[in-house]
Amino acid sequence: MEQKHRQASITRTTSETKICLSLDLDGQGTAEVSTGIGFFDHMLCSFARHGFFDLQLQVQGDLEVDTHHTIEDTGIVLGKAIKEAVGDKVGIVRYGSRILPMDDALVLCALDLCGRPYLGWDLPFERERIGQLETEMIREFFYAVSYGAEMNLHLHRLAGFNSHHIAEAAFKAFAKALDEATRRDPRICGVLSAKGTL
Repeated sequence: MEQKHRQASITRTTSETKICLSLDLDGQGTAEVSTGIGFFDHMLCSFARHGFFDLQLQVQGDLEVDTHHTIEDTGIVLGKAIKEAVGDKVGIVRYGSRILPMDDALVLCALDLCGRPYLGWDLPFERERIGQLETEMIREFFYAVSYGAEMNLHLHRLAGFNSHHIAEAAFKAFAKALDEATRRDPRICGVLSAKGTL
């Protein structure tokens, strides 16, 4: 019997941003993304492609102020969409990890869809900006995702000096780890927890 796709659609409007996001965890890796921040769009498209998630995202943010609200609010909405799409977590692996190389960069991502938000972070960047994206905002994005999704998320640079490569390795490693964590395993009855709930 074919299993239903795990999907979520969220619209969030504030005085700073308007975000419309649709996510399919069981997709093909297609993405239509427009945030007004070119490098951020590129990273989110890479996330979708390498995680085999279908992602549609339109963001109107107060970029005349700066990129902070746009990036942080996108992280919040993506995190909430992940949580909604995962659903009751019955039968999923729960944990995911990946060490991903990209040229000089080597980045570790490990996560747990445990219902308890936490971000462990050791991802230093040599540059302050990649295109229009301030590198300090990459942490703010993943922090927002981890809290919106209620996941334990760790990202660590193991090697590398090129900021573009480090950032891209981080987004791709996150995609691969999330793909693993959301995978269904027929050996799991209920949720993978000694407590019986997540």
